[in-house]
Amino acid sequence: MTSMELPPQKQRSFEPTAEAQSGANISGMAAYRELASQAERDYEGFWAGLAREALEWRKPFGKVLDESNAPFYKWFEDGELNASYNCLDRHVAAGHGDRVAIVFEADDGTVTRVTYAQMLSRVSRLANALKRRGIQRGDRVVIYMPMSIEGIAAMQACARIGATHSVVFGGFSAKSLHERIVDVGAVAVITADEQVRGGKTLPLKQIADDALAMGGCDAVKTTIVYRRTGGYVAWRESRDCWLHEIVENEPDVCEPEWVGAEHPLFILYTSGSTGKPKGVQHSTAGYLLWAAQTMKWTFDWKREDVFWCTADIGWITGHTYIAYGPLALGATQVVFEGVPTYPNAGRFWKMIGDHRVSLFYTAPTAIRSLIKAAEADANVHPARHDLSSLRIIGTVGEPINPEAWMWYHRHVGGERCPVVDTWWQTETGGHMIAPMPGATPTVPGSCTLPLPGIMAAVVDETGQDVPDGQGGILVVKRPWPSMIRTVWGDPERFVKSYYPQELGGALYLAGDGAVRDKDTAYFTITGRIDDVLNVSGHRLGTMEIESALVAHELVAEAAVVGRPDETTGEAVVAFVVLKRARPQGEEAEQLAKALRDWVGKEIGPIAKPKEIRFGDNLPKTRSGKIMRRLLRSLAKGEAITQDTSTLENPDILNQLGQAR
Repeated sequence: MTSMELPPQKQRSFEPTAEAQSGANISGMAAYRELASQAERDYEGFWAGLAREALEWRKPFGKVLDESNAPFYKWFEDGELNASYNCLDRHVAAGHGDRVAIVFEADDGTVTRVTYAQMLSRVSRLANALKRRGIQRGDRVVIYMPMSIEGIAAMQACARIGATHSVVFGGFSAKSLHERIVDVGAVAVITADEQVRGGKTLPLKQIADDALAMGGCDAVKTTIVYRRTGGYVAWRESRDCWLHEIVENEPDVCEPEWVGAEHPLFILYTSGSTGKPKGVQHSTAGYLLWAAQTMKWTFDWKREDVFWCTADIGWITGHTYIAYGPLALGATQVVFEGVPTYPNAGRFWKMIGDHRVSLFYTAPTAIRSLIKAAEADANVHPARHDLSSLRIIGTVGEPINPEAWMWYHRHVGGERCPVVDTWWQTETGGHMIAPMPGATPTVPGSCTLPLPGIMAAVVDETGQDVPDGQGGILVVKRPWPSMIRTVWGDPERFVKSYYPQELGGALYLAGDGAVRDKDTAYFTITGRIDDVLNVSGHRLGTMEIESALVAHELVAEAAVVGRPDETTGEAVVAFVVLKRARPQGEEAEQLAKALRDWVGKEIGPIAKPKEIRFGDNLPKTRSGKIMRRLLRSLAKGEAITQDTSTLENPDILNQLGQAR
């Protein structure tokens, strides 16, 4: 990625209101600068203070940061604690057992409330049931569940006994699930008979059975099934058991397994620039510390708040800001099973009013789709609902365009709620660059400033800082507690992916481009610099999609790129060469649909290409390299202005440009 001069940000700046500043956890920019200065003056002391304040330790740590085997950093290594204890027991012990932990709204609108004491009882009984089935500290458990109290309880139960969980999004295919079960070496799978979203069901147990039948899953001795709908499921007596039956007679007390701070809490798979997903491994203490701390800072959380993050537990957002961060603070949160457009596109706004949500966190993709819906039908406009309870609204998963930011600010936030546009990743564990609502003036389209202790920078291809106002590569210069520890089973890939020698080997490579404003030093994310697409806030590796396409019997070659999409941020565009003549007209449309469905089956519906173009060949250099930059221009409908003299077959550009 080459540096480029970018114009200064000319959008309006929104100062925190007096109401937002009053009583804020961090009030005013002077307070922010003092925290950031503390971290720069005494880096280890800064993090040690936060860790002692935010977490309850069974054995206090002595050493803060071990950099002796960089980049395999270790934090608070000699301390011991338990994540589930920190999320549940300590609140009950402090007399808050009757506080509502989760307000769960099902797809059909049914509401269930669970207190901290009830959640502790559920988690303890399931933890005892897991131990009874031989699952122990260090084992890996795959969770393939719907959005549910049971899904969160399953994560907490694994943490309670020291088992490492790996949650797989309920929209992934059997093949994707199988890859993750095998790679992580799971000994058990926790799933459900069916998932319900938008009035439709998806047979999770059947998909899990299909995955386990693919081979290489011999380590899986137990499949635990949550009965969500009562739909039919096939059954293997030697392996399968109902969740409600195995917990029924278990005691509701389970002593936590006290683990070292660096014990792997979970492994979560994310797309990389190669075909194989990466198992991002997170520690217990450092991750939990940042999940709790960013709740306090970015969302300015207070005891009386009702928090709602609309993500799925299958993604990192659902881990940090549903399953761990809110519970670590003793917060009350809303958890939603369904989709924002069912039974109509006013669902989110109705729920905010019904549950008096004060902190709301969702994705730009959802906002853009709800803008469209509100413009088409006034009945689903936010103005039709009581949003007066809202205090802070946030976005996650991808950069939000200024137009959507302003609509969100006006129509959802009522021009009074700070908008926190958060930049972070699966690998970072929690927010890295984000406004503090009581301190940071916000600018539409910018994630503003790094949180205290996060040393972010923009550099060139050699790792040297670029001047403010020039685009470059986003990096983090110092380790932080919630960072990825390694890629599960592949430490070499970890180093190569995140600490490349090209940048000197000491900078964390985020994989995103960024520019820092000349006047404010605010960061704006400009998009991925690698072969990873960001579709509706979900990272998809182009090579993974290409591999799925080429696995189809009719496909000889495929190249996948992204193009801007006003709803999903980026859309997947596939250029495909068949093993037979290029199809035309209706035949091409039918085949494109078949290939989209194929990708959905191989990876999951989120990976389906929005557009497939067929060609006799792909644009290649004489050495055989596919020139993807030309394909990106074609996908956007741009005229080809780049040098094409190295192309072996320049005429193919006309064919692919017209094949729309």
